[in-house]
Amino acid sequence: MTVVTSTTNGTSAPAGPATPAPGPAPSKYSFGTLAIHAGQQPDPHTGAVIPALSLSTTYKQSAVGVHNGFEYSRSGNPNRADFETAIAALEHAKYALAFSSGSATTSSVISMLPGGSHVVSVNDVYGGTYRYFTKVAPASGVKATFVDLLDAENLRNVMQENTRMVWIETPTNPTLRLVDIRAVADIAHEYGALLVVDNTFLSPYFQNPLDLGADLVVHSCTKYINGHSDVVLGVAAMNDTQVYDKLKFLQNAIGAVPAPFDCFMAHRGLKTLHLRMRQHEENALAVAALLEASPLVENVIYPGLPSHPQYELAQRQQRGFGGMVTFRIRGDLQTADRFLQSVQLFTLAESLGGVESLCELPVLMTHGSVSPEDRAVLGITDNLIRLSVGVEDTQDLLQDVSQALERAVQVTDTPAA
Repeated sequence: MTVVTSTTNGTSAPAGPATPAPGPAPSKYSFGTLAIHAGQQPDPHTGAVIPALSLSTTYKQSAVGVHNGFEYSRSGNPNRADFETAIAALEHAKYALAFSSGSATTSSVISMLPGGSHVVSVNDVYGGTYRYFTKVAPASGVKATFVDLLDAENLRNVMQENTRMVWIETPTNPTLRLVDIRAVADIAHEYGALLVVDNTFLSPYFQNPLDLGADLVVHSCTKYINGHSDVVLGVAAMNDTQVYDKLKFLQNAIGAVPAPFDCFMAHRGLKTLHLRMRQHEENALAVAALLEASPLVENVIYPGLPSHPQYELAQRQQRGFGGMVTFRIRGDLQTADRFLQSVQLFTLAESLGGVESLCELPVLMTHGSVSPEDRAVLGITDNLIRLSVGVEDTQDLLQDVSQALERAVQVTDTPAA
């Protein structure tokens, strides 16, 4: 495909493909094969199986505005192009664009909207997204309304004439509520709004929102896609050429692009996504079952448990249940803190999706920017604990959770006076 790139003086000139040959056709191969081969071609000069890291900031032009698809590394980089090609293949998208972080992706997507636009967001949204919608977006004239989308029909009650975008996560962070993507997409499109789905928690291995009617799918690649807690990066994928052109322009104009090494590392992590997600899910289901059976736990939230109120929806729109488990320990803030201090294999830290298991207290950590009133509505209580279950040995994780529960919930029988 021939694309048009902008030269340094602002004119446009035809260029060659901005990305290398995409490799295997998505319809021909399964996920694991695409994860390894999409966006990766042996180097035509050296035969190297793994494409080299390209650190150059500028590229030779054979004539003014005539080049091989790359002119300046903010506009395009071979490692970034390889990674974007692979993401597009796995998300069943025509295009993908990488950004310097998940938050940069959010900012760039919202920047597509004209001033005075209205955005509807699911109320149970990542704290950083909530912060952006409430503290940053209003400065550019974009206002957000937050709504409970357990029932997709609730969306109709908040749509306005200037609603240009609907933003959802499913499962949500941290209470793992699900949103019916197809139902929300149908309603959003009735009103002429784009639907954006944050697919970070499930990854393209377990869910493909574009197949269900979404217009854009976004990820914090810092999480499962990279999978090793050593890269900060975001991505957006889409099928509509006009949406791609707008976002591609903003990617270059705003300049919130990832470094070549980050793209190289995230692409390497992507190659084992299918293997990691299988183990994440196996471990998470085992941990969730253990927690649900424990008298030391009030309740467990995991879409893979039949007790989850949206278990049927999870089976319908997902291919798996992921590695995130949320539960309320029987007790208070101090009880939760004792649990977090007692685990040995789960590291107390923000973020998620790495090979190592992590745990955190949303009320004080990832969702500290959400108002106490909104946290109360969402059920983000003092005793709510979020686990990112890693890929360690299953029995080791179960033993760790069990001993931490016992240490945290100390019941002392006091003799009657």
